[in-house]
Amino acid sequence: MEHQPYTKEQIELILKESQEGADTYELCSRYGIEETTLFEWLANYGYKKPKFDYKKFWNEVVEGGKATFSRRELLVAGASGAAGFAAGHFFAFGAKAGTSSVKEKEIEVVNASKFGQSTEELGKYIYLTPQKLGGGTHAIDMASGKDIAWISYWNYGDSCPISHHLAAYPSPDPYKGFEFVNSTQGGENVLIYGLDTQIKEHGMLGKWGQGNHIYRVQFDGQSMNLMEDVAASTGMGLGVHTTIYPDASGFAGADGQKDVCAFFNRAVGTEKTKVLASFRADWIGNEPKGNLEENWSKGGTLRITRILPAKETGKFDLEGTKGNKINWEMVPMAENLVYTGQLPGESSESVRSLTGLDAVIHHPGNRWSALIIRMCSAAVVIDRKTMEPVTCLHNPEGSQDNLEVKKVHSNPDTWEIKFDDIKCVGHEAGFSPDGKIFTMMNNIKQNNMAVFDSSNADPRKWKRFTFVKDSTWVGSYPSPFHLCFSVDGSKMFVSVLYPKPGLSGCCVVDTKTWKIIKKFKDIGPDCQTMAVTYDGKYVFQIFSGFQRLSAGAFIFTQDTLEPVGYLPNFGGHHDCVIIPTKADQLKNSRCTTL
Repeated sequence: MEHQPYTKEQIELILKESQEGADTYELCSRYGIEETTLFEWLANYGYKKPKFDYKKFWNEVVEGGKATFSRRELLVAGASGAAGFAAGHFFAFGAKAGTSSVKEKEIEVVNASKFGQSTEELGKYIYLTPQKLGGGTHAIDMASGKDIAWISYWNYGDSCPISHHLAAYPSPDPYKGFEFVNSTQGGENVLIYGLDTQIKEHGMLGKWGQGNHIYRVQFDGQSMNLMEDVAASTGMGLGVHTTIYPDASGFAGADGQKDVCAFFNRAVGTEKTKVLASFRADWIGNEPKGNLEENWSKGGTLRITRILPAKETGKFDLEGTKGNKINWEMVPMAENLVYTGQLPGESSESVRSLTGLDAVIHHPGNRWSALIIRMCSAAVVIDRKTMEPVTCLHNPEGSQDNLEVKKVHSNPDTWEIKFDDIKCVGHEAGFSPDGKIFTMMNNIKQNNMAVFDSSNADPRKWKRFTFVKDSTWVGSYPSPFHLCFSVDGSKMFVSVLYPKPGLSGCCVVDTKTWKIIKKFKDIGPDCQTMAVTYDGKYVFQIFSGFQRLSAGAFIFTQDTLEPVGYLPNFGGHHDCVIIPTKADQLKNSRCTTL
């Protein structure tokens, strides 16, 4: 791993973190250094090291077979001249498999940054990625490596398009044509990256730069064509996740700044899209006058309200930034910014009512959909036959699995869910391809993944039975971030986020044991969503949503988990999808996972 040159003062700060207990793997990954470099610094800079307890080491490891030493302590041992002792005796005497050292030795870790560009033939697939602040989306032919088509929303009068998430409908032959739905952000979201920009001063965040468009785009075999701005057609402006229904009859969208989600039909040709149902989520904390963190952590009520369009126009009044509770999206792990009052909002009341409803995913059986509630680490399950919520899955360890949903009145339809407390926030979620598993990430305070058995026909009986954990997932970073499953469902792939400019990675989870079996580290900054080829051969791990840093896609095999290499990609993308050729492939696309 290459590392940047550091001054003596910077090195001393890093060594201080190490002495104070920072995990060695996380520390080295965050600063882009090898563990051997950290070892050399300990020796060369004469940093004050804690005395290594040889007696404790001998008694616990050699004689007792126990292993309570951290990797950091063993590194200190090396810096104290005990490296040979540690290496020769620790493993020779067979320390029990209960330590982070042994666990990490059991999991194969691959340094992805050592690989070059892939020259392998990846199959006849079209890979679609949004360009984030590039303002558009492009399609790549995997067989030839050519960018076969692209679209820029600037050309349609959108003065601040942030091409965010997308999902594609199946096409029998994507090379002859396909259609996709692309959400865009706008407004002050352009400012959250700290870019040196005058876009606001130049008036480009006004009416035409407020964003929250939902663009329906068609590729006709030669070029991409904008068919419809669904936000303009319906008045429903949502700038975050979009997911296609399992039967390809429509899509859902959501926006965590507004706490609004909607279910849409599928328009054809020049038809206009219609809203089938829409909901708003609001939080009423038990501590309305306490500090912001207590507003959620001490429990409260999650209220789900059906939203109806205006009778006069048949449209909603939620275009652009209308309805925003917060001015910026909750970027990775930004729930903590909400807790500490650092994320600007329309008002203090709007911030306190925030739920973070920014996604909808679909059970492959095509009846159930889950509204992902980030601030509560919860998922409200919707019955798409009745378009009513039926239950709420609560994910944190130590919480009740399944919370009751009560309908409190009908004008408008309103449901409430009581939370005794909220132990942590959540992020992304997904269903396995066979629909038997639901999983969602618990972040910041717990950093694990709750795994539910979702095989029962009644979601109220879905039960959590285990958690995916990793000893390095501590605090805000590193943390599980996005996920997808292999085509056969035998593996789950999870991106693991590190703060920029550190390099993120991903891990592979065996879905029989729910244990991590392999890690790819140092892939690139900001590893986000993944896509799999539907022949079961490859996984595409994209990076980067962080602006001005490197971007690309790292590829490895689905079955043998062998690294293949990198492909270039453009525009700081945040999402990706491989165009499916039939509806059945949606269970491994932007339908069941995010």
